[in-house]
Amino acid sequence: MKTVTVSLGDRSYPIHIEAGLLPRAAEFLAPVSRGRRMAIVTDENVRPHLATLQASLTAAGVESEAIVLPPGEKTKSWAMLEHVCHRLLELGIERSDHVIALGGGVIGDLVGFACSIVKRGCRFVQIPTTLLAQVDSSVGGKTAINTAAGKNLIGAFHQPAMVLIDPDVLDTLSARHVRAGYAEVVKYGLIDDFAFFEWCEANAPALLAGDADARVHAIAHSVAAKARIVAADEHETNGIRALLNLGHTFGHALEAEAGFSDRQLHGEGVAAGCALAFRYSVRKGICERQDAERVAAHLRAVGLPDGLAAAGIDAPSATLVEHMKHDKKMAAGTLPFLLAKGIGRTYLDKTVDLADVAAFLDAEAR
Repeated sequence: MKTVTVSLGDRSYPIHIEAGLLPRAAEFLAPVSRGRRMAIVTDENVRPHLATLQASLTAAGVESEAIVLPPGEKTKSWAMLEHVCHRLLELGIERSDHVIALGGGVIGDLVGFACSIVKRGCRFVQIPTTLLAQVDSSVGGKTAINTAAGKNLIGAFHQPAMVLIDPDVLDTLSARHVRAGYAEVVKYGLIDDFAFFEWCEANAPALLAGDADARVHAIAHSVAAKARIVAADEHETNGIRALLNLGHTFGHALEAEAGFSDRQLHGEGVAAGCALAFRYSVRKGICERQDAERVAAHLRAVGLPDGLAAAGIDAPSATLVEHMKHDKKMAAGTLPFLLAKGIGRTYLDKTVDLADVAAFLDAEAR
């Protein structure tokens, strides 16, 4: 077993990573159950894993109650937040209880937010079942729902008490969802770890094909990188944590244009967004064209989109920029962008002109 710690003083927590961990989850959960019934929030697609988890808890003498939600990004909504909060209250959740979030990023984000507000804050455990959630969204305490105005605009910072990661659950994912999760893996190399990007170039085929060692290495390396950044800037106040948003400003605009639907998975938007960020950096004269081309070539090689056309987005640049204006990073009318001086050399630029971004997107669409 590999264990990574997110160091946040008295709110520090472990991330345990091991193949075959889910059937043994009660070893970690029973001690925090305090002999009380545990609530599990999941979605319809995760029912096989729910059965495994509940069997583990039952064998350890821990009762559980499942709250099963519809799958998909639209579940991150006011209506589902209200539903989950009401069900947790009906189950008699106490502030010291641990709610289990079993699922992908949608479930983790929604459950974490619900737990941040139920009784002014109860505890929760993340058991992510998608690659994207395992390497990114389950770690760091960002929780949120979507609104008509944009993605993740209503939420809170609320750290989990523990994260349990079983790479074996990825066997049930479609190839498309695994690829989408991989976008968040390679992102860590693009941010500040050129050596890891090179590892990704060499090992992505094995990882995507289900190689156990490649999976564990990619997950452990990714969460260790995120844990380091979160410990340095938990609430994204000094610009360090903002680096994790590489590709997201462009990517969220693509997701919004796709109606936050399966037409554009989050990881696919991030992949296209990373490629766009590198090409925009070339336009700004701060990145070598060969670096941007290398990033795009790698994304294409693994089956991820590397721009607007590949992402299936055909929208006026003004529309995409309007989506960007709803980004939660907007400050005094200025939107910071994550740009790159090269692979592994990302930085936060607060001087970007959105009119220039629109001109860049017009050129991309031609």
